[in-house]
This record gives sequence, structure tokens and C-alpha cells, in this order.
Amino acid sequence: MALAKRSLALHGHRTSLALEPEFWSVIDQVVKQREISLATLIAEIDDNRAPENALSSSVRVFALTWLQKT
Repeated sequence: MALAKRSLALHGHRTSLALEPEFWSVIDQVVKQREISLATLIAEIDDNRAPENALSSSVRVFALTWLQKT
């Protein structure tokens, strides 16, 4: 499946993040449930990831973990 790219500001810098639509669907659910912006959620994930882990991988793991908890 093709990746879907979204652009956002992360810590004051414009960046883009490419994920499969299924992962974006989960991320959208989290944003809606927590009533926060996409940029806020991605910044939280970025702040808590290990430096050697790619942001896109960290977002995927976050989404899977969130699904397991719900």
C-alpha cells in the first residue's frame, strides 16, 4: 500500500511524515479522542523516542501500542 504524506510543524520546523493510511487512521483517532493537534501528538512521540529510532517507526509503534491498550 502506498504511503500517505502529511506536513506539519515539529518544534518550530516544517517537516513531513509518510505513513500507511491505516496508521494515519489510528493517529487521527488519538488526536480526536485527546482533543489535541496532530503536531502536538507527533511532538510528544518525537520527544519520547530514542535518538536512533526513526520518527516514522516511532509513530507506527505508538499507534500499535495505543490500539493494544484500547
